[in-house]
Amino acid sequence: MTKPFLRALRGETVTPPPVWLMRQAGRYLPEYRAVRKDARNFLEFCYTPDLAVEVTLQPLRRYAFDAAILFSDILVVPDALGQQVEFREGEGPVLEPIRDAAGLDRLDPGAVVGNLAPVFETLRRLSSEIPATTGLIGFAGAPWTVAVYMVEGRGGTDCGTARRWAYQDPAGFGRLMDLLVEATGLYLVEQVRNGAEAVQIFDSWAGVLSETQFRDLVIAPTRRIVEHLRAEAPGVPVIGFPRHAGMMYEDYVAETGVDAVSMDSSVPLAFARDRLQPRCTVQGNLDNLLLIAGGEALDREVDRILDVLGGGPFVFNLGHGIMPPTPPENVARLVDRIRGRGG
Repeated sequence: MTKPFLRALRGETVTPPPVWLMRQAGRYLPEYRAVRKDARNFLEFCYTPDLAVEVTLQPLRRYAFDAAILFSDILVVPDALGQQVEFREGEGPVLEPIRDAAGLDRLDPGAVVGNLAPVFETLRRLSSEIPATTGLIGFAGAPWTVAVYMVEGRGGTDCGTARRWAYQDPAGFGRLMDLLVEATGLYLVEQVRNGAEAVQIFDSWAGVLSETQFRDLVIAPTRRIVEHLRAEAPGVPVIGFPRHAGMMYEDYVAETGVDAVSMDSSVPLAFARDRLQPRCTVQGNLDNLLLIAGGEALDREVDRILDVLGGGPFVFNLGHGIMPPTPPENVARLVDRIRGRGG
């Protein structure tokens, strides 16, 4: 039987809809925290297949999600390109900023596939270890979002340095974007060759851009990556996640060619049903704070999302990732509520 997750991504209405959650492997699970202690740092964790496979499988054992997502991080790409990347406890990712041609000269997109061999080993192992009805998702950060980290040197900024570079020196910034389009395309195709059945492109910083920059830095690069995947990995569904894209979600879907769009929690459900779902599968978009709150408020919103979006191609997910304070029993409640709608 075809996997429900893949059926939904290919445009079928599946009842109840398949469900997986962004950051479903993570610090909210005690078993994850126990494994995390075995790695010296987060990058080593991502590059150790024994650990990455284990934490990818942990949420499947608890909740039998319809899809597993590779355990890794979007910043393995700049690390593989040759940029200095470090994850500091309590501070998050810190990168040696790249802001000029000299910095770009030190990056090598041709090295990405070789340098990320441990990630591909993780995928190969997962493809044989996940349940037969579970989809396997590969992923990468979108060029704009990865560029923000590479230029700003960290997250949590207003992205001003990256945006100004793009405005003031479009050729120079364009060179960085071209390099990331190439590296991301190579990386995702290799993920598919090693077992990924679908891929998601995370554009977490899409929402900070003006309309013009959104078209230039989000839509256009994503379209190029989708076209590359269509040529090299035909038939593999692509999910785009332009977080906080607002009114630009519709143009993103129409112009990138993605098979599915993942939506943040601010997207009105009626807009998603009427403007996005006729074009592609929609994925989302429960508020991750509701997953912490739990109780009847969680039940009501799950029912509302299912009522509005369940009549078309749909994958249930959050509007962003599971947060560490989330009680695991609330995740079980969510999955039971969705599955209880019958099929």
